[in-house]
Amino acid sequence: MKEQIITEQAPAAIGPYSQAIKCGNLLFTSGAIPFDAAGNCSDDIAEQTRQALNNIKAILAAAGAQMSDVAKVTCFIKDMEQFAVINQVYGEFFAQPYPARSCVEVARLPRDVGIEIEAVAVVK
Repeated sequence: MKEQIITEQAPAAIGPYSQAIKCGNLLFTSGAIPFDAAGNCSDDIAEQTRQALNNIKAILAAAGAQMSDVAKVTCFIKDMEQFAVINQVYGEFFAQPYPARSCVEVARLPRDVGIEIEAVAVVK
């Protein structure tokens, strides 16, 4: 059984997808891009990373979860040269034991942002 998770604390989906889907005790977020709920986006990759993770955090909260419940993260970044900055901000959101993570450089992201992040969390 699937349950759609929606929150106004993160940007609405810009296509035919959900912000997140809960299946049993797993929560799968869609890729979060770095726009705030009002539609604003910084050009700075550190701020973009922080906003994308804040969007993930808001979606998790809507499902009754928190960042410590995240088991797996995938980061899609436009420029691997920005990895150190992204990694530093990422570290502000997670503590030991850190979630498993993949990070890949991609040619282009929706709305030409520098980062998109998705997560899988264990929820009650």
